[in-house]
Amino acid sequence: MPAQTSLAPAVGIDFGTTNSVVARAAAAGSVDLVRFTAPDQASAVFRSALCFWQDDALRGGLGHEAGPWAIAEFLADPQGSRFLQSFKSVAASATFEHAPVFNKRLTFEVLGQRFLDHLIDHAGDALRDLPERIVVGRPVRYVGARPDPVLARSRYNGMFARLGCEIHYVYEPLGAAYGFASRLSDPATLLVADFGGGTSDFSIVRVEAPDAPRRCVPLASAGVGIAGDRFDFRIMDQLVLPLLGKGSTYRSFDKVLEIPPGYFADFSDWSRLALMRNRRTLAELGKLRMAATDAEAIGRMIAVVENELGYGLYEAVGAVKRDLSSQTHAAFTFEGEGLSVSADVSRADFERWIAPDLAQLEAGVDRVLARAGMEPGQIDHVFLTGGSSLIPAVRRLFEQRFGESRIASGNELTSIAHGLALIGSAPDLAEWTVEEVEEA
Repeated sequence: MPAQTSLAPAVGIDFGTTNSVVARAAAAGSVDLVRFTAPDQASAVFRSALCFWQDDALRGGLGHEAGPWAIAEFLADPQGSRFLQSFKSVAASATFEHAPVFNKRLTFEVLGQRFLDHLIDHAGDALRDLPERIVVGRPVRYVGARPDPVLARSRYNGMFARLGCEIHYVYEPLGAAYGFASRLSDPATLLVADFGGGTSDFSIVRVEAPDAPRRCVPLASAGVGIAGDRFDFRIMDQLVLPLLGKGSTYRSFDKVLEIPPGYFADFSDWSRLALMRNRRTLAELGKLRMAATDAEAIGRMIAVVENELGYGLYEAVGAVKRDLSSQTHAAFTFEGEGLSVSADVSRADFERWIAPDLAQLEAGVDRVLARAGMEPGQIDHVFLTGGSSLIPAVRRLFEQRFGESRIASGNELTSIAHGLALIGSAPDLAEWTVEEVEEA
């Protein structure tokens, strides 16, 4: 940790697309991860998910939960609830205005406030009294083709105003860099690559000697709107959707035509997939099944939508992705109401599917090096964090560029929150905050 004479209590919040983590720094310099006694087991990782259900006995007529409790509520009654995850991915989207939840229209700010209410409640005494300093991580680049960082900042402000404290925003990879600096005893230049659910961010930081007045100096940052969710969709698109009819044909009068890809567009995002379960869409899919040359495949797609199997399907996809990080081959299997599918996949297949995404990640590394005015040989350490840093092809990208000996990893899901809390306790907090909201 950077050398300091006095520290302020602070909380660091890594609000992630898939998972969120909170850390609390004490005046003595210690940092503890906030743990949640989840339905299955205690964990420092809180799923970034919400579940809503109708309940006339409650104010507003809606019950709601977040985190793993949201998942449990959804699995208990998938037909009577609405499950939303990855809602962070719409923070910078001007086309997103609200999420329709039963007869309500909930803005991003309201979704975020509900999420925070439950996160704090499930943290118990750990977040009962919040310190004045709250540091929230933000992506270097938000998700989306044309993300609006000004809009995202406004929505974040509305969400985190719920905490009643002054909020400071810091690039997520800088949080990881600040924490990693505590491992170093000598001056060094550090590159951090943070692979989240929606974005991959890169930061270069100069780390001075432990007794330096200012231990860490951020030099440059860059980001790419590609990460774990995109890798999941590659498996969904290439492995799973063909089992649900993608690429097959249907009969139209005397012609046999390929089923338009638009039927499968909503499978790219779980929150959109959940909205397909409506009378109009199901009627259209029923007509498609009657005309399809592979009616069974379209029947499987209908089963996913009608029985709200999307959550479980994406969980199975995520399991395959994790298996391929440690194995050269994996088996995809999924069974749900009206649906049973299976297929084999190799790591080589997966790496071929994500090759365009890896190229964009490499371009992001090029940008951060250019902004810092550095060559790869000037980087002393590379710290990889985030779940997708475990994918061999991602790690290999950095090994080839910087050399295996300079690569470090660990605490893939918690390192950012830990570092954000440390930054919040530091006297030079203002030097780390993102005051400009223009896209980096």
